[in-house]
Amino acid sequence: MLLLLFAIPAHDCFAQTPPPPFDEQAFERVPPTVVKRLARRFSLGTFAGRFEETRLGAVSEAVGEGTIQHQGDAGGSIHWLCYRRGQLRLWVVSSEMGGADHRVTEIVEELSETDAGASADCAVIPEKFSPVVFDGKLHLGMSRQEVVTALGPPSASDAAQMVYSHAGKLAHGFDETAWLILRFREDKLVSMRGGKATTN
Repeated sequence: MLLLLFAIPAHDCFAQTPPPPFDEQAFERVPPTVVKRLARRFSLGTFAGRFEETRLGAVSEAVGEGTIQHQGDAGGSIHWLCYRRGQLRLWVVSSEMGGADHRVTEIVEELSETDAGASADCAVIPEKFSPVVFDGKLHLGMSRQEVVTALGPPSASDAAQMVYSHAGKLAHGFDETAWLILRFREDKLVSMRGGKATTN
């Protein structure tokens, strides 16, 4: 009987398309120079949400598509929704900081050079849930100059990437960390990763 139990595949086996890995070591080397708070809210077309408040379940209910996937445990545990349309791939993520109700802590959107293709766990997102916008102003397709005009100077920058990092104190002694990791191709924003974590 025990052998049979171990032979049953875990739910994680179906998680075929996890979000791109987050390079924590590289991010830790970036000074948190941005004074203004980042990654507070997001929108998918007309659907409006807030980081650390909106549940993954509320996103999938609004879109009408998407299955919550999971991998890892303890501090490395993440849950996510994966969506695609043409060359676009979108992950809505809840880390362990998102709590038991899986509140959104990070969103990753990428525009690949080829069609994203079919994937068992990435639902096709209806066009009315585009564009994805961070903080009411940041979206794919912007030029580097448009990003700087909207957000100010980045915390770190190279030819292909700009990083915005914020760290601040909130009420009741809580610490807030927020980030935007932006990648460009031919001066156009083709990948954006935004997230927020509040700790005490």
